Amino acid sequence: MSQFSTALLLKTKTVAIRDIVCNGECRHKSDEECAHKTSLVYPYRGVFMRHVGRADTVAEANQMLFFNVGQGYRISHPVEGGDACIDLSIEESLLAELAPKDQVQAGELFGFKRQRRRIDPRAQALVALLRHGLRRGVAETLEAETLALTLVRRSLGERTSHAAGASAGRQKLVDRAKLVLSSDLARRWTLAEIATEVGVSPVYLTQVFQQVEATPLYRYQLRLRLARALDLLGEYEDLTALGLDLGFSSHSHFTASFRQAYGQTPAEFQRATRLRA
Repeated sequence: MSQFSTALLLKTKTVAIRDIVCNGECRHKSDEECAHKTSLVYPYRGVFMRHVGRADTVAEANQMLFFNVGQGYRISHPVEGGDACIDLSIEESLLAELAPKDQVQAGELFGFKRQRRRIDPRAQALVALLRHGLRRGVAETLEAETLALTLVRRSLGERTSHAAGASAGRQKLVDRAKLVLSSDLARRWTLAEIATEVGVSPVYLTQVFQQVEATPLYRYQLRLRLARALDLLGEYEDLTALGLDLGFSSHSHFTASFRQAYGQTPAEFQRATRLRA
């Protein structure tokens, strides 16, 4: 059985959107692949690692990854469960218009300097709106194109996204912490448990994580859980069960956290995306 399945959700002169699912059976680094276009990739389920030269990037639902045209890369799955992503490519002249100049690399081929940016909850919600709407055939083409451009703009905005800046050693430490969190989203980890898994003190872990990601470790975990909720909303009728399955202490805790992040309750988001009547 193929490790990958790809569904073309939308293709116009402006934007192409694909839903890519990988079962993650291959845990070691894949053979090198080459990006044939520059695209923005939004993981919404699971986790994988992308290796470009000596640079390693943890890809999970709080991140957006740049795949630059002509760039070689390998993929590995250090955590079981596979992954799923939205691959979004925009006509190059429009992407150049959207991208801040300081984020674009010099050269003949258009591409981005960094490997990734951390996106905010509203960008995660846009990813879910696009995927659910196009999958269910309820999003019209004009709406989907507009949402896609809004998503890209938000993903590149200095106020709505974050580019990590730290030494390679500190980045690897933070990446190990992300893999620990992603290995069991529902687990109510303690700081000591994560620090032990990573191999540093709790104090050092919190300091470095805050420095690299510009957000506390606990909030990062919360956003991973909420992003998983966005993915699963179409599969649950009992939202209390969904919240508990993701590690929230109660339905009210889940609902309040979801509303704070996305501006709607889970039930309201279900109705807005027509996942439930």
